[in-house]
Amino acid sequence: MEAQNTQPKKQRIFSAIQPTGVFTLGNYIGAVRNWDTLQEEYECIYAIADLHAITVMQEPAELRKNTMQAFALMLACGMDPKRSITFVQSQNPHHAELSWVLSCSTMFGELSRMTQFKDKSQRHADNINAGLFTYPVLMAADILAYNADLVPIGADQKQHLELARNIAQRFNQRFGETFTVPDGYFPKQGARLMSLQDPTKKMSKSDENANGCVYILDDKDTILRKFKRAVTDSDTEVCYKEGKDGINNLMTIYGAVTGKTMDEITAEFAGKGYGDFKIAVGEAVADHLEPVRSEFARLIADKAYLTECMTNGAQQAYHLTSKLIRKVYRRVGFIDRL
Repeated sequence: MEAQNTQPKKQRIFSAIQPTGVFTLGNYIGAVRNWDTLQEEYECIYAIADLHAITVMQEPAELRKNTMQAFALMLACGMDPKRSITFVQSQNPHHAELSWVLSCSTMFGELSRMTQFKDKSQRHADNINAGLFTYPVLMAADILAYNADLVPIGADQKQHLELARNIAQRFNQRFGETFTVPDGYFPKQGARLMSLQDPTKKMSKSDENANGCVYILDDKDTILRKFKRAVTDSDTEVCYKEGKDGINNLMTIYGAVTGKTMDEITAEFAGKGYGDFKIAVGEAVADHLEPVRSEFARLIADKAYLTECMTNGAQQAYHLTSKLIRKVYRRVGFIDRL
């Protein structure tokens, strides 16, 4: 008799990132560096969401370049195309096709309540297009096309996941069980990193002061310069306590990249000044990010390999969603495709 496979089926995770910029150190420490571990525990599907990117004006050549870079960065950060499906969203037409069907099961009032539409409309008042209004339906299609069990989300995305769940439930009630109703996946968060220039605010690429944010592709000299300019306080002791936001943030960063505790860091820098500490943090961060920078440089120089990975990933994604799309089309009453 054949031996039965007793391993439980892995739950499926879908996540997508827009090709709109490099991850910050905060993004990386908080979530991205856990991607490799995630692949061990789940069936992962990761996409570069270039369809979503065009809700705001894009220069076509720049979008293609950014998409290629974002894909390379995704691989450099640990996504393995041999273990996970990694692809570019627009290369699987099922996303757009399913989005139209789902938009006909989405209420206008639901979309008008989306807080991100209101925020983006204010920021892009000269381009309040229909795609900006309906892109939450495309997000739902992204997730539901793969019958994803889980979707990694932050606090600002709970509303979008809830809409996807509502759309799936409404469709299932009308046409019969078709979609998996996804749940949110709340990964164990790494340290919360703050701006180097205003340690009361989260590190963000939207920081008006370029020295407040460290990007994972910054070179070593740039990283060191930013840490040397980090805001501290008038004290001289490296220790973690209330009222020392700048030093607390630097200690948190140092601990995140070295694995050392606050007590160990305090002991290591006893009797040393802030200048020495800032340099040590910068050196540790640069060393920690070096493998990602090196791998990104290798990948972005190998366009043939990236294209091969994109093609294979898109084919896998298309194959995975084909059965569901046929079922959806059949259930809404479309004639079978030729």
